[in-house]
Amino acid sequence: MSQNNHINAPGPNPVGRPAEEGGVQLFTIIIFSENLAGVLNQVTNVFTRRQLNIESLNVSPSGTQNVHRYTITCYTTEDIIRTVTKQIEKKIDVIQARYFTSDDIYVMEQALYKIATAKLLENKEISKAIRLHDSKIVEVNAVYSIVSVEGLPETIMSLYHALKSYGCLLQFVSSGVIAVTKSRREALSEFLELREEEFRHTI
Repeated sequence: MSQNNHINAPGPNPVGRPAEEGGVQLFTIIIFSENLAGVLNQVTNVFTRRQLNIESLNVSPSGTQNVHRYTITCYTTEDIIRTVTKQIEKKIDVIQARYFTSDDIYVMEQALYKIATAKLLENKEISKAIRLHDSKIVEVNAVYSIVSVEGLPETIMSLYHALKSYGCLLQFVSSGVIAVTKSRREALSEFLELREEEFRHTI
């Protein structure tokens, strides 16, 4: 199962905006849960109750059997994200929840851009922008062309704004952020090993 945050037109505060006054900044929450129906709803309800907007959401299988991984980004303060993370971790089907700043993780995003082929052919600056963003054209027909790119969220949004300015953009969709921690420790693995050890001592 995978669920991505698809967007056709980014709002006024896309991923990559600077920290604001009052300690508001972009946080990434990584959640591991049992692969059960209804967990996503439980998680997103925590944000809804606090009227927090989710910037991006990606759900996919993790490297552990029957465990799913949720990667959620949100602009807020550290006090609020700490409380939100604790509330999520209290959910019965959630194994672990942790929040991170941009310094703690390595992130990547994928995106597709559907552009008008006629505009692409008549304006060489469009092809130049595509090359400058290390993206590639994966399909071309008489009506539209599809551009694919993967990289940092800032790269995704930079190409979006460039194509938008040339008046050629027909559709835009992004995968939502995926992330891995920079820590040398694998907290989930350690937690699961400890839980397995405790289980063996009870039988």
